[in-house]
Amino acid sequence: MIILDNILISDDLKTVHFCCDLGKCKGACCVEGDAGAPLNEEEISLLEDYLDQIKPFMTGDGIAEVEKIGVFDYDAEGNFVTPLIHGKECAFVFFENKIARCAIEQAFQDAKIPFAKPISCHLYPVRIKELHEGEGLNFHKWHICNKALENGMKLKMPLYQFLEEALIRKYGRNWYNRLSKLLH
Repeated sequence: MIILDNILISDDLKTVHFCCDLGKCKGACCVEGDAGAPLNEEEISLLEDYLDQIKPFMTGDGIAEVEKIGVFDYDAEGNFVTPLIHGKECAFVFFENKIARCAIEQAFQDAKIPFAKPISCHLYPVRIKELHEGEGLNFHKWHICNKALENGMKLKMPLYQFLEEALIRKYGRNWYNRLSKLLH
């Protein structure tokens, strides 16, 4: 474990090699599981404010679910998460060539909204755990990402390098540069 600015970082960020291969997994992390993606209060507020700009990228079922319950739901522990359609895919998912894509991210890429997908999605397969003092970053091992593990090994890409953009988004360039030095 490494600690950087009250953030406890699992050794997995250095030792696990990972690189998504959407052509093989088809975005399974957006359609599998028992709860939606974790959200923070700021993200909920942004989703509520920009829902009309995101809806054109959503499926009819996703829109219906969000209109029924709102832009968030609760997981088994009472944490905020994205709603699911019929207990399966995220309400904000759409499919392109049979690959799950994010309507929030697409709206951002098309300059319709000023924010990217939820940070929990951007950081996946790393999950943030709130600690008494600070946060913990842990690798969430899930069988649906086996192809990403194989691809990461082939490319010799450590998890922290795969997540560079997301880690910079969350903690800043300076923090990432210091992490990179510690892990290199």
